Amino acid sequence: MPNLLDSLAIRGVTCRNRIFVSPMCQYSSDDGFANDWHLVHLGSRAVGGAAVVLTEATAVTAEGRITPEDVGLWKDAHVEPLARIVRFIHGQGGHAGVQLAHAGRKASTYRPWAGATGSVPHSAGGWTAVAPSAVAFEGYAIPQALTESGIHDVVRAFAGAARRALEAGFRIVEIHAAHGYLLHEFLSPLSNQRDDRYGGSFENRTRLACEVVEAVRGAWPEQLPLFVRVSATDWVEGGWDVEQSVELAKLLHPLGVDLMDCSSGGLVAHAKIPVAPGYHVPFAERIRREAGMPTGAVGLITSATQADEIIRAGQADAVLLARQLLRDPYWPLHAAAELGQADSWPAQYLRAAPAGAAARVAAGPNLGAGKGSAA
Repeated sequence: MPNLLDSLAIRGVTCRNRIFVSPMCQYSSDDGFANDWHLVHLGSRAVGGAAVVLTEATAVTAEGRITPEDVGLWKDAHVEPLARIVRFIHGQGGHAGVQLAHAGRKASTYRPWAGATGSVPHSAGGWTAVAPSAVAFEGYAIPQALTESGIHDVVRAFAGAARRALEAGFRIVEIHAAHGYLLHEFLSPLSNQRDDRYGGSFENRTRLACEVVEAVRGAWPEQLPLFVRVSATDWVEGGWDVEQSVELAKLLHPLGVDLMDCSSGGLVAHAKIPVAPGYHVPFAERIRREAGMPTGAVGLITSATQADEIIRAGQADAVLLARQLLRDPYWPLHAAAELGQADSWPAQYLRAAPAGAAARVAAGPNLGAGKGSAA
């Protein structure tokens, strides 16, 4: 079996190891534009040795932002600020990925440190959120139910954002279908109360996710990977669950999805979630085994040994880290040292590297160079 620091080939992209930076919202944008904060935040994780650096949830429409301060890709002017970040990540030997998202009924909210909660009113720069049904997330304003025409507009918006992502130079696209945002809202019967062809049956509730995948795959080059992030369960009786997630993966894999990024929750405010180290790993393992597609595991993965065991046991093909990489942007380099594997420090930082560490060269690092494994 491969280990954490072995390379991973997905379509035409070879990741130098199996450590990916999970999307982490920064709520620090003006009108959707990435800025110096995003450059330093994402760039430092690339310097730290992560193979794939995914942006935060990047809105495909202005009304699809979680907060007014989210990054977006709904207009052409957004491309160049992101392209600057992409060039830096690639210059460090990593692969830049973008998570395309629509927040649905959880849009137009205050950023976490704003001192207020719930929906931002129109008078303060907010807007009316949209959703599969006019059912509000707890404490938020009632959203407007999308018409079929509005649903088609959403599909086109995802495809348009994917084209802009390609122009910016991204090598990976991830579609956000988790955490109670729009695509997840359509998947779950708790939030989707429609009686048309986008609601009711499993086939209908998964229709939008399939249409978005098909539209993005059509706009995204064949040689570049496409991921989907899913909440494997709502943790609520009668909601979306892991059995349906397996069946969704079976639908999406033939449509061109290369990896399922497995998280959970977010649809219901007070779900009882048994949070513990690696608590999403069983979902990644089950989807990988039963749907026959590569998966990524996320959720309180903090130590090199823990991450390595997940890969060696075949529970997932990659691990995605978030908070641990906020605490330590150079976690991949430190993990290599802890596991006794080859590492590759930037030449600028070599004076602080462990004895025997190799300097990074212009062609990019070779962290974890090994036998490699194609997904």
